Amino acid sequence: MRYTLTPASGTGAAVTVEWKDADGDGGAAPVVGTLRLAPNTTYNATVTLLDESKNPAENITDEINKEKEDHLFVFTPAPAGLMTVTITDKDAKNLNVGLTSRVQTAAAATGTLRVVLRHQPGIKTGDANLGDTDVDATFPVTIQ
Repeated sequence: MRYTLTPASGTGAAVTVEWKDADGDGGAAPVVGTLRLAPNTTYNATVTLLDESKNPAENITDEINKEKEDHLFVFTPAPAGLMTVTITDKDAKNLNVGLTSRVQTAAAATGTLRVVLRHQPGIKTGDANLGDTDVDATFPVTIQ
């Protein structure tokens, strides 16, 4: 999973962080980057999913987008006041998807951002507890 945040102001560099689990469930621990953001800043964010078990890596973001009625990204910052994530893309039923979002950081602090992709074929209602987990990544966050 690649999470890219670009300052909404149009100034400043984009920030990209990655979570990689090369051997899948079990085995070696995932490799996780730290998300470093500016305080009190709004970012436009995108999620990119890659299947790196293939060579070259297969970008499966388009597949998730085509099947957006069956998928939901859930963003959980800890502590809760660390940042606000507002999903900006919707499916045909006007339910959140999460491939794109707007992130508003708070004051300087540290914490985590958990990003979970829920697979909800035929049962998507906006409830983050339904379905199966396709991806569950937690990024350390530093706002400074």
